[in-house]
Amino acid sequence: MVSAQFQPGNTVDIVAACGQQNHRHLALRTGPPQHLNARDARHHDVQHDDVVTPGQGFNLALFSAVGAGHVEAFTGQVLTEHFRQFPIIVDKQYGSHGRPLIGGCRLSRHRCSVSARPDDLYLTLHRVNRPQHALPLCCAANSACRTGPFWRVIGSAQMPLSPLSGKGLMISSRLLLSLCLLFSVPLVHADTFSISDIRVNGLQRVSAGSVFAALPLNVGDQADEQRLADASRSLFKTGFFQDINVARDGNVLVINVVERPSIASIEIIGNKAISTDDLMKGLKQSGLSEGEIFQRATLEGVRNELQRQYVSQGRYSASVDTEALPAPRNRIALKITIDEGTVASIQHINVVGNTVFSDEELADQFQLKTNNWLSFFKNDDKYAREKLSGDLERLRSWYLDRGYINMDINSTQVSLTPDKKGVFITVNITEGERYTVGSVKLGGDLKVPQDQLEQLILVKPGQVFSRKVMTDTTNLITRRLGNDGYTFANVNGVPKANDADHTVDISFMVDPGKRAYANRINFRGNTKTADEVLRREMRQMEGGWASTYLIDQSKVRLERLGFFKEVNVETPAVPGTDDQVDINYAVEEQASGNITASVGFAQSAGLILGGSISQNNILGTGNFASLGMTRSEYQTKYNFAFTNPYFTPDGVSLGYNVFYNATDYSKYYDDDDEVSYYSLNSVGAGVNLGYPISETSRLTYGLSIQHDTLDPGSYSADEIYDFIEREGSSFTNLKASVGWSESTLNKGVLATRGHSQSLTLTSTVPGSDLQFYKLDYNGQTFLPLSDATSLRLHTKLGYGNGYGETDGLPFYENYTAGGQATVRGFKDGTLGPRNTPSTGTYASQGQIYYSDRDTEALGGNILITGGMEYLFPMPFVKDQKSLRTSLFWDFGTVYADKCYLSTTQNCGNINIDQMASSVGVGVTWYSPLGPLSFDLAVPIKKPEDAETQVFQFSLGQTF
Repeated sequence: MVSAQFQPGNTVDIVAACGQQNHRHLALRTGPPQHLNARDARHHDVQHDDVVTPGQGFNLALFSAVGAGHVEAFTGQVLTEHFRQFPIIVDKQYGSHGRPLIGGCRLSRHRCSVSARPDDLYLTLHRVNRPQHALPLCCAANSACRTGPFWRVIGSAQMPLSPLSGKGLMISSRLLLSLCLLFSVPLVHADTFSISDIRVNGLQRVSAGSVFAALPLNVGDQADEQRLADASRSLFKTGFFQDINVARDGNVLVINVVERPSIASIEIIGNKAISTDDLMKGLKQSGLSEGEIFQRATLEGVRNELQRQYVSQGRYSASVDTEALPAPRNRIALKITIDEGTVASIQHINVVGNTVFSDEELADQFQLKTNNWLSFFKNDDKYAREKLSGDLERLRSWYLDRGYINMDINSTQVSLTPDKKGVFITVNITEGERYTVGSVKLGGDLKVPQDQLEQLILVKPGQVFSRKVMTDTTNLITRRLGNDGYTFANVNGVPKANDADHTVDISFMVDPGKRAYANRINFRGNTKTADEVLRREMRQMEGGWASTYLIDQSKVRLERLGFFKEVNVETPAVPGTDDQVDINYAVEEQASGNITASVGFAQSAGLILGGSISQNNILGTGNFASLGMTRSEYQTKYNFAFTNPYFTPDGVSLGYNVFYNATDYSKYYDDDDEVSYYSLNSVGAGVNLGYPISETSRLTYGLSIQHDTLDPGSYSADEIYDFIEREGSSFTNLKASVGWSESTLNKGVLATRGHSQSLTLTSTVPGSDLQFYKLDYNGQTFLPLSDATSLRLHTKLGYGNGYGETDGLPFYENYTAGGQATVRGFKDGTLGPRNTPSTGTYASQGQIYYSDRDTEALGGNILITGGMEYLFPMPFVKDQKSLRTSLFWDFGTVYADKCYLSTTQNCGNINIDQMASSVGVGVTWYSPLGPLSFDLAVPIKKPEDAETQVFQFSLGQTF
């Protein structure tokens, strides 16, 4: 054993040498334990192999290279065969102070070497290898000492040692050797030197350029202890490295780095409420994506944020676990496992402090509800923090609209059930006093005649104060100014409360700003539709005043085309001007055509082939075209139609059509069929013109020619035989029509507000083989009930009759009722008058056919149908733009004002008891192939002999 003695009160520096070039040292300081400040320690460079004279007794002091914070001094003990563990505590370069660094070590074989002469002791500390993260020190056999990361040590001032006289403490060489364990990332020698070159070792993915860009040192700079420490900190701040070793090789600055691992892959499992795409976007924004440098602190922050997101959704039992699994080439694979749990349901909502309004009235203002039978569909019993915040704002607005301007929400408590699956909500409020309107004034630079603006003021003195009414008034005045080009107008309703008499004086202050002009009108999103089609719908012109009304009217006209799922408009100011705006319309196109194809087989009808195609926006021109064909054993149909809605620039439309229909019901024998049998062949063509007479209405004129050929079948009714005997079986008729239509609907398809109606008169002209006319009315109105729901009222009325030599309306022109277009829940055309089964002979055939046939629907010359629908969003479906769900009530039938024969049933008068009605649910989806309609209806009033049909489906019908 080699031993040495040290004199109390003296200090010795022990040198660490790396390749005989770069030196490290730490201090042995004698004296009692004390707190030392790193700023008081003067760095002293001790050269390699300096002589250390033996002494007795010592304290050990360790100084932090960071230079901020305190360090401790520890008392050493005399050891012979065993090594005492030193609990060294120092400052960390990144992180908190006071973290234990060294747990101790046994010295058996080591690279810390000692050589001794009779009077001198030499101690050489060889270079310590790269530290390992958060590992206690250990000197294993044939290996270097290891410690935790980023620790720095500097020495104290050196003091001369004097020989000991008298008794001293024996210090084992093992104790001296253990001092090597106090080193961490070594610092280069403290001498200032001129950097001749910079060498970076250990780079894999990070470029050398990135290192040099972050390094505050360049070749030729003078380097000292402080500048090297600053350089190390700068490199650490890049986040690229988990370890940095700054060394010196002569005048070459050597930087050894260990890169942080990169992210090889990210796997997310268990998520449903938040989509994987959204999670990936969030991770990327936080710096966690494939190829990025991995930082565990960032991952932990993301995990905590995800947990908060799920809590805000009411998923209090949700958990998020993260794993960073090693992957080849210094990479890691991230695995995020999510257990979303269940959304806590609302058990009770309690409002405390209300005296004016009942609990039930206040509960109606909340979109959040306690569990009820509609909760499964509306999902309104699931707690979410955002929903509650919205409900509290609605509650506050509800009070403000009823005069309680001092209403206050004092506090809100949300309590969880023990299983975290239910919540109890308590809202504490103060209602205050109710205020009425005192005086109402209008001021500012009006620009518009004052009497016109005063007519828009909805607030009247003496009324109960309502913030909504005040806001509506400011909006009306703003829009009125905007109609005259003051699109930057600012109208403020300023309420002044008078607590003495509980009144509110309201002043509407008008600042019109400058009149704005339309610079350019731009369209975005119309990939299929030509700009010209959109531009011709514009009522706002470039260069004119930017009128709010005209801009909105142009938007509505685009929506009514039926080409677009959504239309939005913005009016940004033109940069560099204060009186010009651009008008930008953004559209989202949707399918504007229908394609149908069908193949079927029926025992009675044989093979059925059918197909049709129609396009409301053919080739993006805005023109309408359709072509259809149906072929079966009993029916053949061909038709073609074309309409140009802008035949002239003024909006005059031109359309024409040709058709051929051949139907032979005598080949379609079916005991269950409920309509009269006959054969009818029709061929014809027509042309029509439409003239706009206002923004919302137009007149149409049409002229067509049609040739019809009738032939009775085996089971024709007596009414059909009678008609053929009177009028013949072949007719050529020239028809003229005139119509008026109006539409204020907000959309061309699946409208939600507005109304539409049409009235059409069609008549054969004198000289035709048959003389008859038909007058038809169609109308519908949409009444919004909320942002997502509305009520639709609709009706169809029709009346037809003969004139001149024709007695009554030809039976094949009769109105029919039943089916999706009229009264759902009943088979097509099965409502109304019933025919008389044939009991005699037909002259051309001379025999009686099946005289015991049941009665069949014949139709009539009067149509009355209508209904009401409650339209609401389909539950669990996010995109509602092309989908409609409804609860409906339909009613209607057809009548005949006179009987064809004395034996014809349900004719001669209008009897309400014969009216059919049904209720049900319907779904319409505007698919890429056209509108699909599904209806499930239950008749609630069924006329005698009417045939029901609970489920009905169609492709190509809309309303």
